[in-house]
Amino acid sequence: MKLCVLARRIAPLLVAGLLALPALADGRSAPIGTELVRLPAPDLSAALSARAQTEGLTMDWLLAQPAPTGDADWQCLTEALYFESRGESLAGQVAVAEVILNRVDSALYPRSVCGVVKQRGGGGCQFSYVCDGKKRMREKAAADLSGRIARAMLDGAPRLLTDGATHFHTRQVRPGWSKRFAHTASIGAHLFYRQPLPRS
Repeated sequence: MKLCVLARRIAPLLVAGLLALPALADGRSAPIGTELVRLPAPDLSAALSARAQTEGLTMDWLLAQPAPTGDADWQCLTEALYFESRGESLAGQVAVAEVILNRVDSALYPRSVCGVVKQRGGGGCQFSYVCDGKKRMREKAAADLSGRIARAMLDGAPRLLTDGATHFHTRQVRPGWSKRFAHTASIGAHLFYRQPLPRS
């Protein structure tokens, strides 16, 4: 691809803040051709919508906050975000946090974050990393970001990305429940769904 064509395609993304050139040690942007940060969603309109809906929960804001701490629920949410979504964009990680907190608020699930994350049923775990026995968060930067997102979400950051989703799965699988639940969002590698309430 010619450089001028590449520049025309990248420029709108840079202006929208959806694509960033990595910074060099002295703070200057790296030249074009250096690895770029990936888009948070597969298409531009979805990325813009997801970015707008996070309402102030930006990377800059999160990183400016004090180092996060918390109780057992904060730890459980931090671990769930790390193991289930650390490779996702900020919007993708917030969306996974929304699912967990939406379950906590639902009468269909345990009333605590740890209860939701560690819940078993249907012959397995609700969150795969629990059954896999993963415990150690080896990537320090990713663990720190997971903790910051967990702290913000537990402190009441808005849940606007998934329209009340209680379930998600990666694009590589198609669980049976996905045919019965309302599809509410597609963010990064995950599809999100809302479980219907039982009829009374």
